[in-house]
Amino acid sequence: MNLVIKRVDDDDRLAPLRALLAPAWTVQVADTADSAAFAAALADADAVISMNWPPTYPAAPRLRLLQLPGAGTDDIDFASVPPTAAVCNAFEHEIGIAEYVLAAMLEWTIGLRRLDAEFRQGRWYGSWLCGPRHGDLYGKTLGILGYGRIGREVARRASAFGVRVIAASRTPAPGDGWVGAVRPMDALHAVLAESDFVLVTVPLSEDTRGLVNAAAFAAMRPHGVLINVGRGATVDEAALFEACRARRIGGAVIDTWYQYPPQGGGAIPELRPSRFPFHELDNVIMTPHACAWSEALAHRRCRAMADNLNRLAGGAPLANVVRPPLSTQPQGDHA
Repeated sequence: MNLVIKRVDDDDRLAPLRALLAPAWTVQVADTADSAAFAAALADADAVISMNWPPTYPAAPRLRLLQLPGAGTDDIDFASVPPTAAVCNAFEHEIGIAEYVLAAMLEWTIGLRRLDAEFRQGRWYGSWLCGPRHGDLYGKTLGILGYGRIGREVARRASAFGVRVIAASRTPAPGDGWVGAVRPMDALHAVLAESDFVLVTVPLSEDTRGLVNAAAFAAMRPHGVLINVGRGATVDEAALFEACRARRIGGAVIDTWYQYPPQGGGAIPELRPSRFPFHELDNVIMTPHACAWSEALAHRRCRAMADNLNRLAGGAPLANVVRPPLSTQPQGDHA
């Protein structure tokens, strides 16, 4: 069976994959810049690993699995994916993201960076000798928007710190020991009004694009802090900048953005992540979409993807199916 990996994706993120695949698989690396070679590769592909599938891709009549190496499906044109193919995604990022979120809340509350910077200058700022006192995470309220895998991992860890966790989701549910009853998304503003920290984990869709807007920021507490680890576009870019600039909210920790450099090339890219100067605001912590990028992530994801590919080769049911095959008949076969 033939697995196609785009050249731009064939780096250390997928390095553990080949050793985990069953012998039935042959791996071909194809460069999308070489249109003829890429078309030939897709023509023979039983499976493709890719985070995107635009309408411009060549035909893939044998395709049975489009395996995403991540969770988000916002860059997949499902109408263009061959009907014979299942679309499956991969998770395993929730551990790293949950640890990032706790680190962000602790840093915001305690301020280790500032204590360190002041003390390096010989100033005992924040000490018991002269203050000021830092905060406690214990007793704070965390509101989670979108209560899936990431939300649950964050809630589990936050609860251990004595944080009260509330949540709103497209799929309301009973409590699970870390959060009380998960509220419907139309309770969004009520959740914001109760929260010291607001964590955005919703996937990007037309329903969630701009979900956190000016009205949502108006509903937040004046000291409330927004943390976005979902997709940048779920939070209105202009409204977020203005809420932070005007200090209508306490600030934000932003890891997912509005402008990205092209993937690949080897060198560390340089590009401002927004059309607004968030980097000028002292109440914003900025990171470059790094929250999940832990040392163990690549191996966990490759193991999950290899397991799914081996399931396909062995005729077993697939895992993490976003869209099942719509047809078992290859494209162009009208017999």
